[in-house]
Amino acid sequence: MTPLLRLASLCALTGLSLLFSPAHAEKADRDKPTNIEADSVKVDDKEQTQIFEGNVQLTKGTLLIRADRIVVTQDADGYQRGVATSTGNQLPHFRQKREGIDEYIEGEAERIEHDAKAEKTEFYGRAKIKSGMDEVRGQFISYDAKTENYVVTSGPNGTRAKPGSNERVRAVIQSRDKSATPATARPDGAILKGATSIERPGRDTKE
Repeated sequence: MTPLLRLASLCALTGLSLLFSPAHAEKADRDKPTNIEADSVKVDDKEQTQIFEGNVQLTKGTLLIRADRIVVTQDADGYQRGVATSTGNQLPHFRQKREGIDEYIEGEAERIEHDAKAEKTEFYGRAKIKSGMDEVRGQFISYDAKTENYVVTSGPNGTRAKPGSNERVRAVIQSRDKSATPATARPDGAILKGATSIERPGRDTKE
């Protein structure tokens, strides 16, 4: 068992935060302009705030955020901060290309906050991030593109779930054993693929 898998196992059983390093996010995105499309926009020049509503799509290079509503504020240095929420059943969605390979980091939550200056994205409520075949879920996820780290917690706003709560960090982490064969052919022609999954103990794992 790898150190990462041991850490994920401990977190899943205890409800502690989960911290691990994925591949790099696309570095060129930081220098790209922010483009936003929506059905309507309200602009407050004094407060440097724009409220976009209706099928909102925010892009910055390969970074993409979709939501029903995105509020964008800008600081004195021109950096934007976006807060994405939805009014319906569809959760706000985040997507960004990984550096050097044709693969994306994707996530969703009840609320997504993206800070362009800090290069940090935070996911609040029913949060989920998928990177390649790996996936983590919790009530809060913080993704730092500078350090390429996630922090996942079982409670809201970076806290631990209350004692007795059934909330747990959940993770599915694929094996990184280089000596293992990623896919094995069976005599009947089917393909077997190995996976390591960690679910909430005592809970129905169906979505």
